[in-house]
Amino acid sequence: MANDAENTERSAAHLVSVMAPCRNERSYIDAFCDQVLAQQLPPGWALELLVADGGSDDGSRERLERRAGQDAPLVVVDNPGRIVSTGLNACLLRARGEIVVRMDIHTSFAPDYVAQCIAVLKQSGADNVGGPWVARGEGAMSQAIAAAFQCRWVVGGALSRDTAYEGPVDTVYLGCWPRAVFTRIGGFDEQLVRNQDDEHNLRLRLSGGRIWQSGRIRSWYQSRGSLPKLFAQQYQYGYWRPFVMRKHGQPGSLRQLVPALFVAALVVSVAAMPWSLLPVTALAGSYALYLALASWSAALGAGKIQGKSSNDDARRSMAPLLARLPLAIASFHIGYGLGTWRGLMDIVRGRRVSGASAKITR
Repeated sequence: MANDAENTERSAAHLVSVMAPCRNERSYIDAFCDQVLAQQLPPGWALELLVADGGSDDGSRERLERRAGQDAPLVVVDNPGRIVSTGLNACLLRARGEIVVRMDIHTSFAPDYVAQCIAVLKQSGADNVGGPWVARGEGAMSQAIAAAFQCRWVVGGALSRDTAYEGPVDTVYLGCWPRAVFTRIGGFDEQLVRNQDDEHNLRLRLSGGRIWQSGRIRSWYQSRGSLPKLFAQQYQYGYWRPFVMRKHGQPGSLRQLVPALFVAALVVSVAAMPWSLLPVTALAGSYALYLALASWSAALGAGKIQGKSSNDDARRSMAPLLARLPLAIASFHIGYGLGTWRGLMDIVRGRRVSGASAKITR
């Protein structure tokens, strides 16, 4: 098998490098490797898969090394930093392809994902391309979280959730780059535990680069399965946002500041309660109305994505979804907003990293 793969690579005119960070992913790593190595490539292309292991202790590393001995295109890379940015940079140091594609172990990919990345990169002339960020859930709460994740009311109109959009964006899910982009602007910021992709895309745009989204590049992200995990994820994203802003003097987009403003308004309203109930009542009423409208919109969107066969099917699935959506949406906003303020406080205090905030959770 190894000789066949080596012969294929030698006969190919082009090589694409796929990279993915990994830590303790024993339940997912085989399925991920299978779908990457089975990608349908354009004629004349070969693929190498680089997986950066961040000190797995659940057997993931052993599985990867066993497969690397069987599948010549698979390379296991050490990631002593144990975070996404150091893992991606470790892969970049070993990557030999003229095009680099980032993939995620908890995401499912269409069989032509890499081929479409290559095609869109060529046709758009952009410096980074990717597809829409589409979430799927397993279980009732995970499905509610996925529906909230997909709703533009919840994410501030982010184009990344629009499956029909084709065109320039400020950031894109995962990404595919000509190798020359990393030579020009560098790799990922290893000071960032989260948001390293947003920072890299912002740096790319500030250097005059273009980012392009296409619905032809299809993938399906596995959403978090519980509210505590969702809250922790959004808290981490919010926490690292101010560090990106400090580096570049601006956010990636203004919508990223809205959760922090909401949390600030909530705190001010509660603080005013001894003198007047009006501020907290007005804010609570407004947010309750927003939650109702956003939840309805998210539930309708989820029904369209799932393609319900009848109105009865849609109604039966909507009731439990609507019951969970307000909690999921509030977890998105409050988690992100609190994380942003904690990050700002740590910057003001001269702290670069909050220990609790730096911990990575799935």
